[in-house]
Amino acid sequence: MSTLRIPIGDKDHIQGNPDTAKIVLVEYGDYQCPHCKHAFPLVKKFVEEYGDDIAFVFRNFPLTDSHEFAMSAATIAEASGNQGKFWEMHDLIYENQDQLSNEMLKECVKNLQLDFNKIENDINTGDIQDKIENDFEGGVRSGVNGTPSFFVNNQKWEDYDGTYDSFVELLS
Repeated sequence: MSTLRIPIGDKDHIQGNPDTAKIVLVEYGDYQCPHCKHAFPLVKKFVEEYGDDIAFVFRNFPLTDSHEFAMSAATIAEASGNQGKFWEMHDLIYENQDQLSNEMLKECVKNLQLDFNKIENDINTGDIQDKIENDFEGGVRSGVNGTPSFFVNNQKWEDYDGTYDSFVELLS
């Protein structure tokens, strides 16, 4: 069984408190992956319904060989995080994945009323690319070979079957 090689840290995007949650769920995801889109509402519902029992961490694993806009989406999401809107952008991209394009990402920036000049500047500094590459490399080191890949309390979750019930079973 694979284990999470890169510990959760201050550069991660986290919903909930990993120090007190019963379940710490880490997803390595790709914004253009249809399987990630399918998992998105299931994870969202799970986190909302079980509140303090769950901490959710999202890490980028853009599959650029097969998904043309995966890197652009990850980059925009990370840059949005610099303006305190990572999760809003994360959700907006998945909710509109069937329209994913550079134009759609610009519309998302507008819809969230983000500073477009700051987004462009942040994208060009290299810090965001480093963050995405570190997420990806950490995933590879942890045994990620596709998306979505989940880790539950630092162990790769092999039993995810694409249903909400599989998430609920984690708590039993």
